[in-house]
Amino acid sequence: MIKKLLCIDDDETTLMLIKMVTEKASFAKEVITAANGKEALDYYYNLLHSEIKVAPPELVFLDLNMPVMNGWEFLDEFIQKVYPSFPDTKIVVLSSSSNPVDKEKAKQYPIIIGYIPKPITADLIKMLVKK
Repeated sequence: MIKKLLCIDDDETTLMLIKMVTEKASFAKEVITAANGKEALDYYYNLLHSEIKVAPPELVFLDLNMPVMNGWEFLDEFIQKVYPSFPDTKIVVLSSSSNPVDKEKAKQYPIIIGYIPKPITADLIKMLVKK
């Protein structure tokens, strides 16, 4: 079981489903959410500048298509400015995009350990546990 999972997605239903499935599968002790990449980066910047040290998420479920800041924009800024402080963070792209270009692009980011389709299921969670 991981201690903390961050889910970045603009769809409230998806976020609720992720929380339910991860809880049922005993996958994560804590699930936190962000509605877009900017909100997630703000969360990480707060961790970096907080006087109280809080453990960062071990894993991030990242949607690609979001308003304000999409998943690719989040990844680029996260890797440049945040990842050096949290090098154990891993990313799983959780997307409804079946575009092969997105899947190939994801392979260019070593931080991404998986690309799985929405909706998340208990079987997909079990597959992640095996990784």
